[in-house]
Amino acid sequence: MNIERRKPRTARVGIFGVGYHVYWDQFPGLLDELLAKLAVLDGRVRATGVEVFNYGMVDKAQAAYALVPRLKADDLDLIFCDMLTYATSATFGVIVRNLDVPIVLVALQPMAAMDYARATTRMQLANDDFCSVPEFTGVAIRMGKRPPEMILGTLHDDPAAEAELIEWCDIAMALHDLRNARIGHFGHPIEHMLDMQTDQTALTAAFGCHIVQTEADDLLALERQVTDEETARKRAEILNLFDTPDPGADPVTRKLTPEHLETAARVAVTLDKFVAHHELDGLAYYYEGQPGSALRSIVTNLIVGNSLLTAAGFPMCGESDLKTCIAMLLMDRLNIGGSFAEFHPVDFKEGFVLVGHDGPHHINIAEGRPALRSLVQYHGKPGSGASVEFRIKDGPITMLSMGLNAAGKFHFVIAEGQSMHGAIPATGNTNTRGFFLPDIRTFLKRWVAAGPTHHFALGIGHHARALGRIADILGLDHVLVTPENRA
Repeated sequence: MNIERRKPRTARVGIFGVGYHVYWDQFPGLLDELLAKLAVLDGRVRATGVEVFNYGMVDKAQAAYALVPRLKADDLDLIFCDMLTYATSATFGVIVRNLDVPIVLVALQPMAAMDYARATTRMQLANDDFCSVPEFTGVAIRMGKRPPEMILGTLHDDPAAEAELIEWCDIAMALHDLRNARIGHFGHPIEHMLDMQTDQTALTAAFGCHIVQTEADDLLALERQVTDEETARKRAEILNLFDTPDPGADPVTRKLTPEHLETAARVAVTLDKFVAHHELDGLAYYYEGQPGSALRSIVTNLIVGNSLLTAAGFPMCGESDLKTCIAMLLMDRLNIGGSFAEFHPVDFKEGFVLVGHDGPHHINIAEGRPALRSLVQYHGKPGSGASVEFRIKDGPITMLSMGLNAAGKFHFVIAEGQSMHGAIPATGNTNTRGFFLPDIRTFLKRWVAAGPTHHFALGIGHHARALGRIADILGLDHVLVTPENRA
């Protein structure tokens, strides 16, 4: 599956290099050599799709002080400080003191090792990228800041360093959209579901996003604007993306009916209009409406439209779970998917747990084509209609749950596992066979002890490090549930 994003991922990333001004007269040509190194980093960062602000060389205290207002004015999401050679910490101290933007020190020396038989002081200085890193991190701590993260390696032919550079640009794109996001909300948590978070002030304080309080009735008004032509185009789009298999053993499932397809298509068009009308970047909701009403028909048939939007970069989250909507947004901007998920039954014979949910999903991370089934009854909720079923791609997976402590502060609970091939129930829900170390019993006990909520975002690949870095940047605690349960 490859539903294209409606909005490209982006971020505002600053780059400056540091050096020691005394060297320039001592070693003619060294400055130009170092600026060429800076240009290589600039090109690699631009290649990730972010917007780059290159401030050139900072080689003395005066230049650092002059740069601070420019860095603030450009409203950056991330800064790379390129450690081009030794530099005094006066080129960095006032910058780290005055900015709340995450700063990453980049120490990529051009030579994997010096040619010691031909080594010169000039060669050493051109490869002295790591030399002042301890000075910079120590000064950051003296300034009351966390020591900046670092990328260490070689400028050329270093896949590990390149992967880390890309990861940081992904993090910048996640942070950019998080702090600018407009997350829609209507309705309320399901009665008695006490772990759902609807405190919009707490969400803005922690993440910067704005919660847009909308009305379910807005959908009614927008549905009246939907044309038959728009519905027909959406119906064709749905049939092009989804299989419609015959029912299995579950008596609540049916082969997709023309009526349910028509309703799903019309509601999906309505939802597109709703997102555009409120200028949303995501939506969390739960609403039932009166039995037999037009509003109930709409709000209980959002699943297909939500799944299309989620794959296009607009996380849609059922059961009014705003915090998991934010977790899904973070995963999407890291380009790893982000499906709405919870734990289903455990398979004690093979040692896995089914991971999935009813409702909206990120169908771009499906293994094969997703399926649509008609359900004569949504379990635990009113209504009937088309429902999305698939399993996540085989391979590594990452989970992110956002919990809250007794003081109401958010924290991340993160885990990595494997999605492995095998049968799943044909119930019109997503389900993935999730295998976790050291064994499924121990993992699940450690997971719940870390303080998650019962929902989480599910993505592909192993990305616990990136999510942990985002938590650190946001000033939030995080737990990585591993065999050793490291924090």
